[in-house]
Amino acid sequence: MRTTKRPFSTSDMAAMSHPSRNGRGTPFRGKIPHCLFVGLGGVGQRHLRNLVELFGPGGVEISAVRLRREQTVLDDKLQVVPGARLEDVYPMRVFDALEPALAQCPDVVFVTNPSRQHIPVARAAVEHGAHVFIEKPISDDEAGVAGLVKLAREREVAGMVAYQLRQHPGFRRLQSWLAAGRVGRVLSVRADIGEYLPGFHPYEDYRRMYASRADQGGGVICTQIHEIDLLGALFGRPKRVFAIGGKLSSLEVDVEDVSLSLLEYQHEDGGLLPVHLHQDYTSRPSRRSIAIYGEAGTLELDLAGATLSWFAGKQLEEQHDYSEYPRNQLFLSELSHFFECIQLGTQPVVDLEAGTRSLEVGVALKRSLESRMPEPVPDLLAKLDHDSDWLPSQPPHPHKKNVRTEAA
Repeated sequence: MRTTKRPFSTSDMAAMSHPSRNGRGTPFRGKIPHCLFVGLGGVGQRHLRNLVELFGPGGVEISAVRLRREQTVLDDKLQVVPGARLEDVYPMRVFDALEPALAQCPDVVFVTNPSRQHIPVARAAVEHGAHVFIEKPISDDEAGVAGLVKLAREREVAGMVAYQLRQHPGFRRLQSWLAAGRVGRVLSVRADIGEYLPGFHPYEDYRRMYASRADQGGGVICTQIHEIDLLGALFGRPKRVFAIGGKLSSLEVDVEDVSLSLLEYQHEDGGLLPVHLHQDYTSRPSRRSIAIYGEAGTLELDLAGATLSWFAGKQLEEQHDYSEYPRNQLFLSELSHFFECIQLGTQPVVDLEAGTRSLEVGVALKRSLESRMPEPVPDLLAKLDHDSDWLPSQPPHPHKKNVRTEAA
């Protein structure tokens, strides 16, 4: 079931001739792309492994900003590789600060550090003319986000937020079923994500993880933000949200670990579309699903169970099994999509604007947890866009050269 991408070749590099990025003429400065990593924890190493697989040995130049210089090497299942040293397995030039690393003119910067630090790193990268690949969420609050979007538009660089579930074949089929009206008018939606936090990274103490710490932008709402992004791709932008929850478990964290929310979406005719979202750090076994209830049936994507089902009334009409689909293919596909966007001079399916829209919902949910009241979803890009209504899978007001592509 896996579709393997061949490594990019020198002929692919020669074909990359989009005349953006300050008149360079090609998207890369040299014969091979130079990629800078800021953060090489679990997800940073995954993107690094996939980058090497995508381009092949010697097909990409790697550098990294590394402060602690930890040498642990992780495999695809986040297990420690005994006896391996990171800088031996992946030859790289190492810097102890961001500015000297950016002075080497990387083509792409992978922003894979804690969420609280995403915006300043991404902004500095864009100021140096680099494309940016930002791990989700784009940030943990609104500060500086609109400025980053504006700057990236002005510099005409590609920016992607890493919501790899957009690449899942089950989700893409769900989108097509919904667009085809298989369940008629949608009446309500339920999205559910529950996962035990100490099991996230078996190689480290969960109390050290950014997801556990308020000072690094953690908390279940923005750490488990994939479902918010998927709901946005399906239904657009909610008007109001209401959340209850907080720090409820015995986990040693200083962030919310349970959040139950109601989100008020609207149909195109103005009719109400209520959505229930459950997020927690406590569930064992893990759960991850989206169920769409319509007048004519139900669509259910069970990502934990690896199935997509269509029910017409009580009758199961169609079901697809994705149990053999490799999880890492999601990450390979999004990375391939990102570099194809650089090649074509287009913006990714989850560009900086789309990443901002998901954050807007997260910000409103966190405000609602504090106020214990319904909260409007802020428009962080209102000053950039005259018409900022967010349409499913479309930017709010696309820049004329930033055409979105769904190719992966």
